[in-house]
Amino acid sequence: MWTFQGGCEKNLGFFTRKLDRQIAGYQRELIETHYREVDNMYRQIRGWRHDYRNHIQTMKAYAAAGDWEAIREYLDLLDEDLTTVDTVIKTGNPMTDAILNSKISLARAREIPVKVDAHIPVKLKSSEIDLCCIIGNLFDNAIEASVKLPREQRMIRVYMDMKGTQLYISFTNFTAGKKLPKVRGLFRSTKGEGHGLGLIRMDSIVERQNGYISRNSEDGAFTTEILLPQV
Repeated sequence: MWTFQGGCEKNLGFFTRKLDRQIAGYQRELIETHYREVDNMYRQIRGWRHDYRNHIQTMKAYAAAGDWEAIREYLDLLDEDLTTVDTVIKTGNPMTDAILNSKISLARAREIPVKVDAHIPVKLKSSEIDLCCIIGNLFDNAIEASVKLPREQRMIRVYMDMKGTQLYISFTNFTAGKKLPKVRGLFRSTKGEGHGLGLIRMDSIVERQNGYISRNSEDGAFTTEILLPQV
């Protein structure tokens, strides 16, 4: 009997360590991906600013020639170009701004409208790595679910604010119209191992910070709500 229990404990320890290594590897990969996305976004912004003087000179030339139609067309092109890189979200927290804006850029590239209402203090108790993992996972999951829908049905809604001393995070995205089933009280991943690790990582962060997480599927929408204490 003792040998059997010892063997079970040994096997459990092995699988626990293996899962920990998988989660750690997934976290590193996720953070590297997010930073690449953010860096790419800012490279686009720097490039646009670098070309700003050339744009002004071009419009001055059109104005000198009295070609107002050419100016209107050029401004329309600039407006479309700037929309793809504009950092429209300013929450008050630099890391959150970087993650949200990079993900919004990815969503727009996939023709997914995003509505964001986010207000966050500059300083948070939650680490930037934890925040990156949570927001990145939530956004990636919402984007992947949204691209499966017809364009006119796609929408992601994000709300972040302080509720007293807790950071409140809410992500809602439209789904294919059916309420998702639960398996043993949990929503099962349909995207494979990487997605499952993302959910585990989010849950472990919330648990470590003595927070709260709720996932709710209704007909036509899926919502994740998170509360993280900041004191």
